[in-house]
Amino acid sequence: MTDKHPQNRDRTQRFLFEEADIRGEIVQLDDSYREIIAIHQYAPGVSKLMGEFMAAAVLLATTLKFEGKLVLQVRSEGQIPLLMVECDSELRVRAIARGAQEATAERFDQLLGGGQLAITIDPAKGQRYQGIALLSENSLADSLDAYFKQSEQLGTRFWLASNGESAAGMILQQLPSQLVEDPAERNEQWQHASTLASTLKNEELLDISAPELTHRLYHEDSLRLFEPKAVAFACNC
Repeated sequence: MTDKHPQNRDRTQRFLFEEADIRGEIVQLDDSYREIIAIHQYAPGVSKLMGEFMAAAVLLATTLKFEGKLVLQVRSEGQIPLLMVECDSELRVRAIARGAQEATAERFDQLLGGGQLAITIDPAKGQRYQGIALLSENSLADSLDAYFKQSEQLGTRFWLASNGESAAGMILQQLPSQLVEDPAERNEQWQHASTLASTLKNEELLDISAPELTHRLYHEDSLRLFEPKAVAFACNC
């Protein structure tokens, strides 16, 4: 059986719609993810969940416009009492699940039931900011979608996947109106981009390169693809 990922793909790649005020980003993690889960030998359900959190933290960190770090942290009443992922503006990522030695579940609601999600932005200079949200019972992606729907006026959607070997994610985000002013047209463009992204299967997100993925989804749209940026595991212990 051949390796689907012969080269290290620890990178994130941004894309921009040329005719709509929408940006996107795709992250795919191999080595950095495997290094983190190898340290603690987590159960399969915990490993998969940690991959989704890592992908989400990197996607959120790509939105930072300053030097600093972003932390995703969950405290829960489920089988994982505490899960934390940190990613800085250089896209160096680390993660840990505490008290998860006995966690055997696969389902999100069992692992992180009754959980509260904290998103902390910690700039090297300036004020620290933290947003708090209740976790949905379904997934981290649903939880983040709900958080941004409440806290932001601009649309934001997440797609996250992990299989114990690789982790990946995609974010779509509306931008302030520059190209299109009409609210109805803006909404139509957003629904179009979101609906196509919702056809994504986890296997596609994990196995297909970002350029091919964006082509599959948006071959009828004008897209600008930026140079990928490397992501790396960095422990500060």
